[in-house]
Amino acid sequence: MAEKDGVLQAAKEAQAGDDPPKGDFPVQKKSPKLCGSNYPLSIAFIVVNEFCERFSYYGMRAVLTLYFISFFHWDENLSTAVYHAFSALCYFTPVIGAIMADSWLGKYKTIIYLSIVYVVGHLIKSVGAIPSLGNQVVHVVLSMVGLFLIALGTGGIKPCVSAFGGDQFEEEHTSERSKFFSVFYLSINAGSLISTFVTPVLRGDVKCFGEDCYALAFGVPAALMVLALVVFIAGSGLYRKMPPQGNVLLEVCKCIGFAIKNRLKNRSHHIPKRDHWLDWASEKYSKQLIGEVKMVTRVLFLFIPLPMFWALFDQQGSRWTLQATKMNADFFLNPLLILVFIPIFDLGLYPLISMCKFNFTPIKKMATGMILAGMAFGLAAIVEVKINETDMPQLVPKESLIQVLNLAKNPVQVTIEDQDLFQQPVEAFQDPAEYSNLILNGEQQNLHFILQHQGLSLTFNYTVKEKSVYSLIVFEAEGSLSSRLITDLKAKPENGLAAVRFINGLSQDANLTIDSKQFVAVPKNYGVSEYLLLERDKYSNGKCITEMGEFTLDLGLLDFGASYTVVVTNVSGDAVQTWKSEDIKANSVHMAWQLPQYLLISAGEVMFSITGLAFSYSQSPASMKSVLQAGWLLTVAVGNTFVLVVAQAAPMAQVWFGAFSRANALKRALGGASGCLCSGDTASLPSPRLLHGVLAVCTSFFPARALAGNFSQEIYSPKVILWAKSPGRCTPVRADL
Repeated sequence: MAEKDGVLQAAKEAQAGDDPPKGDFPVQKKSPKLCGSNYPLSIAFIVVNEFCERFSYYGMRAVLTLYFISFFHWDENLSTAVYHAFSALCYFTPVIGAIMADSWLGKYKTIIYLSIVYVVGHLIKSVGAIPSLGNQVVHVVLSMVGLFLIALGTGGIKPCVSAFGGDQFEEEHTSERSKFFSVFYLSINAGSLISTFVTPVLRGDVKCFGEDCYALAFGVPAALMVLALVVFIAGSGLYRKMPPQGNVLLEVCKCIGFAIKNRLKNRSHHIPKRDHWLDWASEKYSKQLIGEVKMVTRVLFLFIPLPMFWALFDQQGSRWTLQATKMNADFFLNPLLILVFIPIFDLGLYPLISMCKFNFTPIKKMATGMILAGMAFGLAAIVEVKINETDMPQLVPKESLIQVLNLAKNPVQVTIEDQDLFQQPVEAFQDPAEYSNLILNGEQQNLHFILQHQGLSLTFNYTVKEKSVYSLIVFEAEGSLSSRLITDLKAKPENGLAAVRFINGLSQDANLTIDSKQFVAVPKNYGVSEYLLLERDKYSNGKCITEMGEFTLDLGLLDFGASYTVVVTNVSGDAVQTWKSEDIKANSVHMAWQLPQYLLISAGEVMFSITGLAFSYSQSPASMKSVLQAGWLLTVAVGNTFVLVVAQAAPMAQVWFGAFSRANALKRALGGASGCLCSGDTASLPSPRLLHGVLAVCTSFFPARALAGNFSQEIYSPKVILWAKSPGRCTPVRADL
């Protein structure tokens, strides 16, 4: 993980003997040691502080995307965009923390002050998750302010804490310092792993204010951050505190800026050229600084492709989390796999490769890591395709979906005027295979439904709205056939829940008890209840209470992501008889299929992140380590920015894709049309449905007089005017978009 970069930086320095000059450390009293070893007692406070801080950060982030979707009711694209904007901000703000620590406050005070900001952000975020506090605008404002302060706090202390831990060791204890950073690295993963399991449990299993307890899920990380701050301050008397040494990052930026400015001023051909563009800073800066900046720029050049890795990697917390809610189990693996893979790679894989005489250079390791990340998302795409097979069809304008539930005793032939649906009679209590498409002539349309049953024909009129899903329930009432058009769910229930509604076929009102928490009243004579959202489980001990008494209600298994209609048909003995229709298919892909993609992305992280950090730090001068650290963190920020841009562009891409598809359909329809449009003859025109959405791209597909056959067209917003050319005259025919 990118936030562990300070650990790897300092560890590499210790291993390479790249310690600061002796003059950099003022003479201080030596810190007490742990159990007679060479480890300062102060590092125990720093390690515990880091564990609590990482628990706080990852615990909050584990439920952030689901919080946006279920609490704010944002769509997946907006939720993903805000999630990655927050992640990107967390990696832009380390520059602020580095400047504060190097040139103003020093590491200790910077950690203290920004940790206070961190705590305040967590508290505001927790308060913003209380449902009864204000309206939606208040919740969004509080949450965004809290996230900004959290980003400022976690990013600001990121470049300081691990380096501050390294400062606690005397210069002669380099091996102990290296081992400390390994423990520090493990504390990061341990905090991440535990919080990722604990926080979702607090959200889902604990209820407050009548719903999922996001206030508690955010409040526990806030408490851990308070504990982290208290623990860090408790060790104050034991710390070696180094004064600010000046901002190297600022000097590097000034040197680069002066070189560019000086080069632009001296563009004359009469002025001798210099070996390197940074040599134009020699009038103001020393050769040593310029040489070190050259080394830094060479490494920064290698950072150019790195944001693409982080753009993939950080989607584990957004897109992969959303993918997991559409599957039929739940687990989170990355921190655990990192803890397992680090010793496997360092002690097993890399030595084995060396024994095979293969020169597995750092660049090759990083490239392999990026390939593994790409493969992980290839697998994620395959899993997503399988998941989408059980999704509802996408609703488009001037279309709706409908199914028929025949609750009568005999087959019924259903005919909808001007629609070519339901060619065969619908059998009694036949579970519909899938929904059928209704093509409308506007945003809503009054449709005539003709029901033929035992030689009788009955007509019912219902108004159908576009982009809606309906069930036509057919039943017998008072010796005749009757019907009712009811609205269904448009999409799968969120978070892997199951949705169920009830139709009461009894002649008495029914009160249904599903479990100890869910109750619903259903009117008699085919009254319909609202949907209930339930956890996946077998519900065999429900109750149905009517005027005749109390009866057992057995619903069977309500599976992940499914939607059910349960019809109470009659009473038999001490139980009610029911018929269950699965309107939306259950999630059929087990979450274990995410395991391969997690294995690949975790292996890619170990090979890419750790190797990249070690390589970049080994190639940079000792005085420029902080510059490379800031550069590395910025690649993470840029990667999250990529995801943010793509997520925001996704809705626009869908609009253009829809227009593209309809334009092709129109082109094919026109190209295959026979005859000419003359004297009001419109028989060869394509369906108006094909014209919907064409305007955005039609000029690209249909330049004037370039259509196949005898058609040409002109564009007049918001109409497409189709002209049919004939030897006699042309008749313009307009089609609404």
